[in-house]
Amino acid sequence: MIILGKDKRVYSIVIKRFPFSRKINMNNKKTILIIGFAIFASFFGAGNLILPPQLGFNSGPEWWLVALGFITSAAVIPLLALFGHAKLQGTMLDFGNKVSPLFSLIYCLCVYIIAIALPIPRTAAVTHEMAIAPFLDTSSLLTSSLYFGIAFIFIMKRDSILSILGKFLTPLIVLILLAIIIIGLFTAPENMNPSVLESPALIAGLLEGYQTYDALGGILIGGVVIISLNLEGGVSFKDKKAIIAKSGLVAASGLFIIYAGMIALGALHNTEFEASISRPELLAGLSIKTLGNIGNLFLSVLISLACFTTAVSVIVGTADFFKGLFKESQLAYIITAIVACLIGVLVGQFDVHYIILVAVPALMFIYPLTIVLILLNVIPEKYSTRLVFRAVVLVTFIFSIPDFLGFLMEAEWLTSIKEFIPLATQNSGWALPALVTFGIVNLFSRGRAT
Repeated sequence: MIILGKDKRVYSIVIKRFPFSRKINMNNKKTILIIGFAIFASFFGAGNLILPPQLGFNSGPEWWLVALGFITSAAVIPLLALFGHAKLQGTMLDFGNKVSPLFSLIYCLCVYIIAIALPIPRTAAVTHEMAIAPFLDTSSLLTSSLYFGIAFIFIMKRDSILSILGKFLTPLIVLILLAIIIIGLFTAPENMNPSVLESPALIAGLLEGYQTYDALGGILIGGVVIISLNLEGGVSFKDKKAIIAKSGLVAASGLFIIYAGMIALGALHNTEFEASISRPELLAGLSIKTLGNIGNLFLSVLISLACFTTAVSVIVGTADFFKGLFKESQLAYIITAIVACLIGVLVGQFDVHYIILVAVPALMFIYPLTIVLILLNVIPEKYSTRLVFRAVVLVTFIFSIPDFLGFLMEAEWLTSIKEFIPLATQNSGWALPALVTFGIVNLFSRGRAT
């Protein structure tokens, strides 16, 4: 996932992933495929790869249900975010402006802060566990220090080498993953361990999909496509809408294949690994079983480089966002980059599993708001008035608080509240109240209009 700021210069890091011709034909299949692959590359972070296999590993025969939930939050919702951009054709701030400009700004700030505090340090942790620890007996603190030290150099120089690496890395990783999936499916043992999931399979998959951060990425990446098309010029509103929608389907299809394949692979091979195996170890183990040690080494190196490009891109985008808030201050850019790298060093020294656990409360806070903002911006405007936006977002925020607090504390009063709210015991207590509020406010608005 790549997160970008307001400053147009930051788009130079990613815009090269959208190589358009001067005359864009929305019916040109090659153009749609190129943009679709570019969007896929922007979504496709190395952290995403370590989640699906263990989800399948833990679900066993119920893997298809967790796959359905995971794909909903990690592919379908991001696709809808792109559809929202096709409709709005603005920036990330436009997704929340119907609530209020202040809310939209606070929401964007939360997204950027979460980005530099959690997924970016996770890239260093994944790099250490997959590419360093298996070969060198060095500390994770050393890895994260060197990792973000080098990243800071790239952030200051804004080197275009990142675009080149990203262009060639993603196809190589996808080819390796497809080889692992295809070989793994045909060499899987006949037996499968039963599910060890603590919650319903569909809900478990849905919540695990939060960890990809792809719904947040969908809001942001769509803005990159809009700016790329605008810079080319001569593309009508209607054509841009069609291009984003069609290329988004291409990207979502790619995510669907990879996610479903890796979840199935983890489930089908769950008798061949210890129950306590970590996410990076499972991905490495599956690659060794299918491609051998050389394939695993190659995959580890590529994933590490992909982690690095993602980390640099996100930090640059975050630094540019804060630079814009402080009247294009270069000092603000530098300070933000330094703070982001220091946080990366401190958090990145922890193992991947710990970082994922720490991220859960933050995701329980930001993801429900993100989902409702995406859905409200996709549906027809007559059903998503300013009043509907404000009411649904407020109710979503209130009813997501028990889910958020549930991962921070254990209290009898909190348990009682969650048992009273439908789906709250599955950490989705916001969903039904938001839906009911949407219906009631629309009925009220229509009744008042008549």
